Amino acid sequence: MKSRKILIIAILIAIVAVIGISTCSAGLFDFLGSNSNSTNNSNASGDVNLAAAASLKNAFDKDLIPMFESKHPGIHIKPTYASSGDLQTQIENGLAADIFMSASNKQMNKLANESLIDNSTNVQFLENKVVLIVPKDSKLNISSFDDLNKVNGTVAIGNPESVPAGQYAKEVLVNLKIWDGIQSKLSLGNDVTAVLNQVADGSADCGIVYATDAASNDNVKVVCEAPNGSLNTSVIYPIAMTKNPQNPDAAKLFMEFLQSPEAKEVFVKYGFTIHQ
Repeated sequence: MKSRKILIIAILIAIVAVIGISTCSAGLFDFLGSNSNSTNNSNASGDVNLAAAASLKNAFDKDLIPMFESKHPGIHIKPTYASSGDLQTQIENGLAADIFMSASNKQMNKLANESLIDNSTNVQFLENKVVLIVPKDSKLNISSFDDLNKVNGTVAIGNPESVPAGQYAKEVLVNLKIWDGIQSKLSLGNDVTAVLNQVADGSADCGIVYATDAASNDNVKVVCEAPNGSLNTSVIYPIAMTKNPQNPDAAKLFMEFLQSPEAKEVFVKYGFTIHQ
């Protein structure tokens, strides 16, 4: 009888030991698994396809992409720059984009509504200003948007149908009651860089661009910023991952990098404001 009790106790101890080992093993495997996932993410490699508004080209090409790729030599950022409206259309038509950075919420929201953007990653990221510019050696006597009524030549803006800078320009001109009077003077660019170049080379007498674009070209000078109240909303640059990125781990790393303090300093250097 006594030996039977001893046997039962031994069996119970063995069962408890097995359960304990299983639990510890499961915990260990979970720990290793979580570390493995983290390692996989940090060791991500391959291409990240970035679709970004044309006004971001200098910041990305000259600083941000080289900075990121030096930290992650296994990842290559492949940018496509155009107007946000053009990029929206390209993404709708199958452009391979892992990340979209727009110069307006309009295009981002449209893609989100079409389930082409992972809206959980959508960040209201940067702000910009709208400015009136002229060629550096311009002799035009203008000091405000109201003076556009006196310009006899060409006023360059982005195409309001597809270019956020053009949409903002039209909004300013409409609110200042200038739009209707300068229709015959308008030259519509395919993106904000095209508008900047028209003014820089003198083929347009003046133009409306972002402050960051004006600051990037020594051949233009800023006349003034869009007056307070002339824009219905702030000029916001949102950024988000697409719904089905081809390289999600690497895209997440790049998104995290762009929102890091060092990357934000670069955006500020190029004239952007970090949206609060």
